[in-house]
Amino acid sequence: MLVFVLRRLFQAVIVMVVVAFVAFLLFQYVGDPVVFLLGQDAKPEQIQQLRIDLGFDKPFAVQFWHFLINAAQGEFGLSLRQGAKVSRLIAERLPATLELSLVAAVMALAIGLPMGVYAALRRGSWGSQTLMALSLLGVSLPTFLIGILLILVFSVWLGWLPSFGRGEVTQLGWWSTGLFSRDGWSHLILPAITLAVFQLTLIMRLVRAEMLEVLRTDYIKFARARGLSDRAIHFGHALRNTMVPVITITGLQLGSLIAFAIITETVFQWPGMGLLFIQAVTYADIPVMAAYLCLIALIFVTINLIVDLMYFAVDPRLRISTLGGH
Repeated sequence: MLVFVLRRLFQAVIVMVVVAFVAFLLFQYVGDPVVFLLGQDAKPEQIQQLRIDLGFDKPFAVQFWHFLINAAQGEFGLSLRQGAKVSRLIAERLPATLELSLVAAVMALAIGLPMGVYAALRRGSWGSQTLMALSLLGVSLPTFLIGILLILVFSVWLGWLPSFGRGEVTQLGWWSTGLFSRDGWSHLILPAITLAVFQLTLIMRLVRAEMLEVLRTDYIKFARARGLSDRAIHFGHALRNTMVPVITITGLQLGSLIAFAIITETVFQWPGMGLLFIQAVTYADIPVMAAYLCLIALIFVTINLIVDLMYFAVDPRLRISTLGGH
């Protein structure tokens, strides 16, 4: 187990170094940060002096090493557009994105898992066919269209829910959350549903397909021959073995929710990292873009490590193979 974890950590470090190198290249080949900071009318001597102050006159390898050290400490310099520290901007926006993504993930898992089990156990029924048809619709519709339709129905026509912003938030130290206020929840519902729809349908279809596959295996037939109840077979054996690929997809999709919440945050003007990144791309704010890239990579790497460790809790075959040295 320890060797497995150390190997995964080493792989994670390699991935992060590669991503940091790509982010560092943004500073080298996407615009000139010095020109952004001083403006087009700056004198050549001012530009040269700022390059020296920022360390841009040093060799490539030295610059990359300093970038790695600063990135490991969460420092990416100043935003070229806002003039504030990138780490502070990320810290202000990160709670909103994590809150939206986690609520959407819980919603997708809590609804998609039971729906997938129902569609598998009631295969061929009217309810199962209806769910499969709706899942195709959920997978096909683009996220921005789902968001616009929800705004049209629940904000414009019915006037039940707000269409933009985060609403009232509560400060818990440096962390902010809207989960402790009714206004915060009212602002969260529509973007969370928008973000969860695709993940929900994906989980439902995956659970259905995997469970149908497991129900056809020999050990399920043996369990039936032993006289076990359908409940014990379906939920004690079939569902448990279905959860391995579900955990994989759910873990990776959580990273995707955080990384690709950009569209949802833009549609609902949700003040998260996605909206910050879109603004950074618009104004070529390279430090913010680099910080976003590194942070998203760190989130994916962390989630992958957690998913790998969860395999041991769900699938005993992995524990046996690890102990056996395979």
